[in-house]
Amino acid sequence: MTAEPKSTENSLKRRPFWMAKPMFLTGMVLLVCLTGLAIWMRTQAVEGDFQQANLSMFAACGWAYLMLIWWFIGVSGLPRVVRFLPLAATVCGLCIFFYFNRVAFVSGDLMPTFASRWARTADEKLAAASVQVTQVGIDLTTTSAADFPQFLGPDRNGYLPAVQLAHDWDKQPPRERWRQPIGAGWSGFAAVNGYAVTLEQRGAEELVTCYEVATGKLVWSHAVPIRHETILGGIGPRSTVTIDEGNVYAVGATGIVRCLAGQSGELLWQVDLPAPFGSDAQQDLSLIAWGRANSPLVLKDKVVIPAGGPAKSPTSLVALDKATGNEVWRSGQRQISYASPTLVSLQGRQQILIVNEAHVSGCDAETGHVLWEYPWPGKSNAGASVSQAQAFGEGYVLLSKGYGGGGAVIQLGAADTPKLIWEDRKLLKTKFTNGCVIGEHVYALSDGILECVHLVSGQRKWKRGRYRHGQVLGVGDVLLVQAEDGQIVMVAASPDAHQELGSIPALASRTWNNLCLHGRYLLARNDVEAVCYEITLRDATATP
Repeated sequence: MTAEPKSTENSLKRRPFWMAKPMFLTGMVLLVCLTGLAIWMRTQAVEGDFQQANLSMFAACGWAYLMLIWWFIGVSGLPRVVRFLPLAATVCGLCIFFYFNRVAFVSGDLMPTFASRWARTADEKLAAASVQVTQVGIDLTTTSAADFPQFLGPDRNGYLPAVQLAHDWDKQPPRERWRQPIGAGWSGFAAVNGYAVTLEQRGAEELVTCYEVATGKLVWSHAVPIRHETILGGIGPRSTVTIDEGNVYAVGATGIVRCLAGQSGELLWQVDLPAPFGSDAQQDLSLIAWGRANSPLVLKDKVVIPAGGPAKSPTSLVALDKATGNEVWRSGQRQISYASPTLVSLQGRQQILIVNEAHVSGCDAETGHVLWEYPWPGKSNAGASVSQAQAFGEGYVLLSKGYGGGGAVIQLGAADTPKLIWEDRKLLKTKFTNGCVIGEHVYALSDGILECVHLVSGQRKWKRGRYRHGQVLGVGDVLLVQAEDGQIVMVAASPDAHQELGSIPALASRTWNNLCLHGRYLLARNDVEAVCYEITLRDATATP
């Protein structure tokens, strides 16, 4: 009598554990390796890349869950209904969770924060400031040594050498002058003659706004109907305005360039930057994924801005006539990054220093002619180049970058030939911040930890203080560190040791914006709130 063949299900139920053991053990070994890697990276407080550590942790958790499901379905031998319950419960739970919730934002270490899918964002709750002139006669033409007229300050290097702050914040604490909601975005303030200008997003409008520094009163605003938003990058504009000869120059997240009269906010001219270079908003977003963050550089009668364009035929820089917005020259054929052009002197020649997507280059300040290039790998829709290149000494250029880039110093020879002095991927991992050069050293947030490095040798002096992905402003003999959680910390600018001198809980949420110091007024903001502190100076001549 012929025996009946066993069903597949009965075979699976009776399948001994050891028959599935080889593959199962392989999966367990991989799980142990992933878990070990995640734990090791999390414990490397000095050298570890916390973004990669979090990705490893997510991978380990995901693999552990898959192993659990595998065991239930393929190895446990439990009844079919029971075997598929965990998978069904997970799928249903995730569908319900993401139906009611969305990713509100992601930190610099790639940690997500969730919010109700139907909750309005903070900028949508603000009353939109429409295109209007609320006050005429504001004076942005009068200047002084106390002004902070552009990205990273007067010299566009994140350092104010002539200002000296009082060190004892216990006895002389910064005094809060005002605090108020502000539209979304990662722009900093630029301040001249008692007025501060920034970019912000309120609902469907991207605005340039002007405030009284001492009171926080909105003086004027100018809006365009555009909104930029990505999950990783957040909402709103990213660049900082430039104030020059009474006018305000601004570059929005989608490339809308505006020149406004500083006294009233009246529009003088406007250029939609992608269009003249054969691109559009959708193509721009695919190439420059987190929005244009390039702050305009004003040189005499020109405004110099990274241009962009299609992947096959990009333009590195464009110079516009600052009075009319008409094009003066184009320069370079490299795709743009998130860095901003800077005027520097190298080998006795005035040059525009710019970090492009995958190269750093120097261009003639008058004509835009490319004088030299040096490869600096990056991708504006992946491992982005954000940090500024900085010139120092006799023809030296400091480079730094997150996403595995690290730090490097090159030197230009007499024939404008760049030569590598040193490079170290473990140093100066400035994800979306910039180093501050003071004397022979540079201070920077390297993967979110404050680090001091000797410029010429590349030797690390110390690495302490987990401030995460914030910003650094050098002021005299101290550093003001804007931590990612909103706290502002004063640290001694000394290569000898890391020493915190004081701190204030300035803001209460993710802060990627640069600080602005206008005389004795310290302005800080993030994507929901702005605050102004009056701080005590040791140098009274710097007070406006």
